[in-house]
Amino acid sequence: MKDPRPRSLQWVLVRRLILLQAATFVAFIALLIAILTIAQPRLIIDNEAAIKHLSEAVARDDGGGLYVRDTEELRAFRDDFPSLWFVIRDGAGHIVRQGSVPPAYAAAGGVLMTNIGRATLRFDQGDRRPEAAFANVDTDAGRVQILASSIASRDENDGLEVEISVNVDTAKDANGNPDWLRVLPVLALLILGLLLPIILVMGVATLVTTPAVVRRSLAGLISTADQAGRIDIDNRAVQLETARVPTEIAPMVHAFNNALSRLDEGYDQRNRFLTDAAHELRTPIAILRTRAELLQEDPQSASLRKDIERLSHLAQQLLDRQVLEHGSGSRETVDLAALARTIAADFAPLAFEAGYELDFEARTTRPVPVLVQAQQIEQAVANLLRNAVEHGGNRGTITVLVDADGGIEIHDEGPGIPEAERDRVFEPFYRLRPRSSGAGLGLNLAREIARLHAGRVDILYGAWVGARIRLQLPVVGVAQTAAPSAASA
Repeated sequence: MKDPRPRSLQWVLVRRLILLQAATFVAFIALLIAILTIAQPRLIIDNEAAIKHLSEAVARDDGGGLYVRDTEELRAFRDDFPSLWFVIRDGAGHIVRQGSVPPAYAAAGGVLMTNIGRATLRFDQGDRRPEAAFANVDTDAGRVQILASSIASRDENDGLEVEISVNVDTAKDANGNPDWLRVLPVLALLILGLLLPIILVMGVATLVTTPAVVRRSLAGLISTADQAGRIDIDNRAVQLETARVPTEIAPMVHAFNNALSRLDEGYDQRNRFLTDAAHELRTPIAILRTRAELLQEDPQSASLRKDIERLSHLAQQLLDRQVLEHGSGSRETVDLAALARTIAADFAPLAFEAGYELDFEARTTRPVPVLVQAQQIEQAVANLLRNAVEHGGNRGTITVLVDADGGIEIHDEGPGIPEAERDRVFEPFYRLRPRSSGAGLGLNLAREIARLHAGRVDILYGAWVGARIRLQLPVVGVAQTAAPSAASA
């Protein structure tokens, strides 16, 4: 099964916000249409309102003439618009007019006007004559023409004119009903044409703003993630900052901090246990060594003393491993070439006893100053030499080489280290040959000591015979050079 790819939070938000905005906008339009369909409101401007009140108030007298009754609605409208004027006429030529009718409207009428249902009459923008509404309406007095306006001049307006005009004319069947099969597709395209630009604008705005908002909102989380990436075994007690972390993610950061605290506590408990166990082992091992020395000389007693020595060495390495965790002791500047020469001289008897020749080679005549804890570097080099003695095949020459770049190399002429094993041999208690007498801690200790000194231990590879291991340390006052671990023959 293929693992799912991680998703970007900002693009998930962009997509969902666009869909949400589009759905919200469509739902709003649908709700508005439903409300308008149910309520069927009538939006009437002043002139249209005048025609409505007049059509309800017009009547005929006993002689068949027209007159306008003084209804309550018309009286209230006159109070609001005292400049109201109108002209009402019927097909028989009866006319009733009131108010100051502008001369331009006095003669309005004719056959054309008789066939018009409703119209708005206006002059050019610069003309101050008023706008009027015209309608042919059916009233209690029959069908009449009404021409009316609530003002006598455009100077009477409030300085702002807003006009909204919507005309909808649908296809109809033979009975005069809307032909929905023809109307609905056009109506759908019309609605889509109105909504799509708005949705696109909202989507583009979301696409532009959301990534910036997300990056700004998660800036504190990115800083906390960088801090978490710098946590290692040497600063495992660090607690991640939560001040700038979003509230929704703060519980996860707190849980991570609690996990770090528990891991640190468990790590310290393990170290204390190993240290106490190593200390407790030293006493019975010393007793065993003393008693073994009292035994008669024979192969079995010699083998027993060798096993006791190996056990003692393991206990000492465990103690050394725990001491490294605390990094105790002061550092001093020493000459690495002189230090390596001393270590090689001290180790010579052990190498000769195991059947090797020991050679020391310095590729520089100048001092190689390094800032180190000398005892720990001696221990690291001794572990590398002991590893060469253990796995060098008890033949050939073991070479200790020092160069001006701050490197110490240990060469042997044994079977070497297979390439597939070059990472595993640095693991604690891992032994390349299970039946060897080593404990599997020497290379691990050497690498940890180098790491504490900002250095490294590498296994060199090439066409030579045997293993070559390099301890690289930074030289005082010189930028650290790359270790030649990748140099081939």
